[in-house]
Amino acid sequence: MLLLRARDLLLLRARDLLLPRARDLLLPRVRTRAVLLAAVFAWSSAARADAPGPGGAALPLFTIAKSENKNQVQYTVRVDAHCAPSGPSPVAAYWRMIERGANVTEPILPVEVPAYGLESQTVVASSNQGGEVRATLHALPSRAVRVRTSRANDGTCRATAEVAIGGQPANLFNVYAHLAWLGVDYLLLQGWTLDGARVVREKIAR
Repeated sequence: MLLLRARDLLLLRARDLLLPRARDLLLPRVRTRAVLLAAVFAWSSAARADAPGPGGAALPLFTIAKSENKNQVQYTVRVDAHCAPSGPSPVAAYWRMIERGANVTEPILPVEVPAYGLESQTVVASSNQGGEVRATLHALPSRAVRVRTSRANDGTCRATAEVAIGGQPANLFNVYAHLAWLGVDYLLLQGWTLDGARVVREKIAR
């Protein structure tokens, strides 16, 4: 029964990838202004965490979603007790299967990596107050993402994912893919200006 369930789940995920998901390369969910506001609130409140214990903590960075459904890919960075990137590959991602429940998660399958995964990541700085990771997404290979981690004045660890949006540096919180039949119509990058004063967006036609 367990093998049958695993096989069926794999077939369903593969079908979802080859039909709707083959039409997406980078995918965050923003169908309405209400959803965008929810994403902004979630990013601003979640991109920090209590001081991690000996095992470290995973800090949310940004989401990838699509117009097809509510499911999202959540990117995180794992930090140690000093709020520095933990290990040689601290940036990771997983599925938030919101269609099935608020707390349901799944790993990204190998076949999904070209659409949702990382092309590369390198830890370029690490100290007792934080660090930096340079990462590249498969779907946006021409735009490096600078993942910065730090310790705030209140002792919590925080993380941001800086990328160029509309010609200026911004802290990415959401990438939305509007799907067309057998393809992606456009990508919408969304982030905060570095001073946190306003949201900036860039629409990329595919």
